[in-house]
Amino acid sequence: MIFVTVGTHEQQFNRLIKTIDELKINNIIKEDVIIQTGFSTYEPKACKWKKLYPYKQMLKYVEDARIVITHGGPSSFIMPLQVGKIPIVVPRKKEYDEHVNNHQVLFCREVEKKQKNILVVEEINDLQKIIGKYDEIVSEMTNSVESNNGSFCREFEKIVRKLLDE
Repeated sequence: MIFVTVGTHEQQFNRLIKTIDELKINNIIKEDVIIQTGFSTYEPKACKWKKLYPYKQMLKYVEDARIVITHGGPSSFIMPLQVGKIPIVVPRKKEYDEHVNNHQVLFCREVEKKQKNILVVEEINDLQKIIGKYDEIVSEMTNSVESNNGSFCREFEKIVRKLLDE
């Protein structure tokens, strides 16, 4: 199953939803697809969808999905990382009236470069290829999420242990 979420931003993301629906209609995507469409106006014809799912339902879909595709909002792509999935992230773009600026593009590029645990698809025409090679691509990636708090606590624990041993 593929789960797609576009978050709760008040602008549409028809470009992503329509592309996924067309891939399903044309039998390029053969597995079930569930989409959280948010404030998009395009209504999928071949995929199960709902404007908004409750958090627990979304978490269940993310856990059950083989592939999770999100927009570039951090909350949307961090959730799959937390359950061990590497998300495909399609940033919203200003030129399509999907956001007020292109901060998602810039932010996602940086996360991909530094963390190496998301797949950023800036050009929607590349999405089919990434979905088709998803298993092969992610087999060589890490899905770890490292927080600064975790690093701090580990280093602090080392200091405390050293002090107690002396």
